[in-house]
Amino acid sequence: MMNTREIILDILLELVKTDEYSNLLLTGVLEKYDYLDAKEKAFIKRVTEGTIERRIQIDYVLDHISKVPVKKMKPLIRELLRMSVYQLLFMEGTPDAAVCNEAVKLAKKRKFQSLQGYVNGVLRNVSRQKETIVYPDREKDKLGFLSVFYSMPQWLVERFMKAYGEEKTEKILQAFLERGAVTIRLEESLSEEKRKELLTKWEENGVTVKKHPYLDYAVQVEKSEGIRNLSGYEEGFFTVQDVSSMLVVEAADVKEGQTVIDVCAAPGGKTLHAACKVGANGKVLAFDLTENKVAKIEENRQRMGKENVTVRVGDARICNEELKQLADVAIADVPCSGLGVIGKKQDIKYHVTPQSLEEIVTLQKEILSNVTSYVKPNGILMYSTCTINSEENEQMVEWICENFPFKRESMGSFLPEMLKEEGRDGMIQLLPGVHKTDGFFFARLRRTE
Repeated sequence: MMNTREIILDILLELVKTDEYSNLLLTGVLEKYDYLDAKEKAFIKRVTEGTIERRIQIDYVLDHISKVPVKKMKPLIRELLRMSVYQLLFMEGTPDAAVCNEAVKLAKKRKFQSLQGYVNGVLRNVSRQKETIVYPDREKDKLGFLSVFYSMPQWLVERFMKAYGEEKTEKILQAFLERGAVTIRLEESLSEEKRKELLTKWEENGVTVKKHPYLDYAVQVEKSEGIRNLSGYEEGFFTVQDVSSMLVVEAADVKEGQTVIDVCAAPGGKTLHAACKVGANGKVLAFDLTENKVAKIEENRQRMGKENVTVRVGDARICNEELKQLADVAIADVPCSGLGVIGKKQDIKYHVTPQSLEEIVTLQKEILSNVTSYVKPNGILMYSTCTINSEENEQMVEWICENFPFKRESMGSFLPEMLKEEGRDGMIQLLPGVHKTDGFFFARLRRTE
């Protein structure tokens, strides 16, 4: 019989062998072990995500305490120690003795009897020394300190520091490590009375509900037993969507009766939001690259009852002649490095490389070369990414305006009061820890031709 810690160990070992992202693997594992109770599933999720998220800090601690460097450890022992050190350092409710004992038992069960003493010794030393660990000196080695303490590869810390300075960088790094609430967009067609009734039901079931300061139909929820279990889900009264994504549709100023094209649409948040705005006389055409992604949009479309949305498989790099000059608004939320959502997808920071950043810029340009042709004369192109990397953001907007008949247009009047000033020059960079959203960028561009 597998216990929760053994399941976590196997997830971490699988991630070493494959290039798969942890959120996908974790979802599959939790579905497989659906019979576990909610507390056990929450423990698996917390320790898996936390071990990945804090890996740089954990490895630093292990290298200072273990005689065998992390890089030279046997893979199973390395992952076993990492997940155990995470529990010792960051999970106050778990007794240290239990963490050490369970790790030793697991080493024995997985045929590493000869290393039981080593595992026990390392973990007990971490337990004893955890309050006195000396991290890199902040004054003498700023990059080293921020990298280790916030578990971020040093080259990325350096990049953020150049772009945003030390103070903002630290706020960003801190925000990545905080467990954020899930943000929900309530259907705008719901009456105020219906909204209140829905939120009251959630609160009665122990869910913490907080209105988002930017938009009155956005709420943040915590302590829910899964979004699908919330009252109103099946009826399509709400959908999960970050506020940054909602702001794209607001900034586009989508109007009733318009045609909107969303080229990289999965999972469909902006598509469905635009569908609310265009009404029964408008239409939204949503595309994405694979059947799987399109199926996700279609599932949400049906649940939300949006008959004015058409969903199709389509490669945004290949020009679709039928779409030329069809869109009043085109939304290009292009594939990106994802550096703004590291807090939600912890292993992005280990996958990304300077080379992959260059490659993604090339892909974005391929997509934009087509999408720009889908916008009607005088229509709007909304360009967006979930990254905080200027090559994919401000520099990309510059490239669009230089190569195609578009110019930036102020979107201040369409944004919440506290963002109006930042949106006046037609683009805005939202930063985790600075703004109350994911790290996200978007620009409003008008076709001048």
